[in-house]
Amino acid sequence: MRIPVRNVITALVVMVAAATVFAQKVSFDFDKTADFTKFRTFAFREGTKSNNPLVDERIVTAIAGALTARGMTRDDTRPDLVVVTHLTFEKSKDISTFSTAPMYGGYGWGWGGGWGSTDIRVVDILTGTLVIDLVDVAKGSMIWRGIGTKEVKSNPKPKDVDKNVSQAVTKILKNFPPAAN
Repeated sequence: MRIPVRNVITALVVMVAAATVFAQKVSFDFDKTADFTKFRTFAFREGTKSNNPLVDERIVTAIAGALTARGMTRDDTRPDLVVVTHLTFEKSKDISTFSTAPMYGGYGWGWGGGWGSTDIRVVDILTGTLVIDLVDVAKGSMIWRGIGTKEVKSNPKPKDVDKNVSQAVTKILKNFPPAAN
């Protein structure tokens, strides 16, 4: 059986598009006047939680691990920094059309001949956004914000949640503390 080149190309485009959709987008911003070398301790304050306390705890654990790896210590009584997280989810729809009409002439009805069809697919997409804010306790102002956005599965396995949270926190906090000017 001979597979038309157009169908192979369409399949490759769909696979490449699917692979790039799962890439996480990360950005950060910070107060350029803040002296990040003076921050030694941190604590957590309530932000926007998910509807799953297990996910919220994974996020706190991952952030605490990342900050501890940078030489900071968790101190819930007298912290230098307060960490506030926000986790949101948004649903959207992706509408794709694929035509399987032949690229060649041949027998059939009308000019160019051949038969084909158009396939329309509507897919629900769930996008999660994790925001990590760091607040200078002494000044009472935010000094750093990191944001990560990624398409997520609606019913992931616990090991996938662990992996996604760990990767998200690692990527978001990659540039914390920011390099000195």
